Amino acid sequence: MSTRTLLFPRRTAVRERPFVQPLAGRSATAAMIVNTNTGVPLAMTVEAAFDSASRKRGLLGRDGLARRHAVVIAPTNAIHTFFMRFPIDVVFAAQDGTVVALRRTVPPWRIAMTLRAFCAIELEAGSIDRDSIAVGDRLVVKTSADQ
Repeated sequence: MSTRTLLFPRRTAVRERPFVQPLAGRSATAAMIVNTNTGVPLAMTVEAAFDSASRKRGLLGRDGLARRHAVVIAPTNAIHTFFMRFPIDVVFAAQDGTVVALRRTVPPWRIAMTLRAFCAIELEAGSIDRDSIAVGDRLVVKTSADQ
């Protein structure tokens, strides 16, 4: 009786940097998120929630989100609106910035998720329809250095 060993080729693909990488270590006013398919900016002010403290704080204690203001939570594929006072729109994006799911007007005390997402972008309720964001659109982060 012989034993066979199957060898599978190793994947040597180079990992892409997440499209939200430029947000790391920047202030909220130093970056914006743009939909490359439409040219419309989703957010002119962007808050990054990449660490435990900023994730826990999130949108708690606020009365709303300003127009063109976003909170980006990464890495994650789910968000909750427990203890929040207002509804939000949520754009779920893949690591390359492709929009993979949309959740419109998520009210307080709800959970939204999608398994394919790398990050969640929380926006003012109504932003998805107002800015014509669609699944498959590509998002990019532009910083003051890019302009």
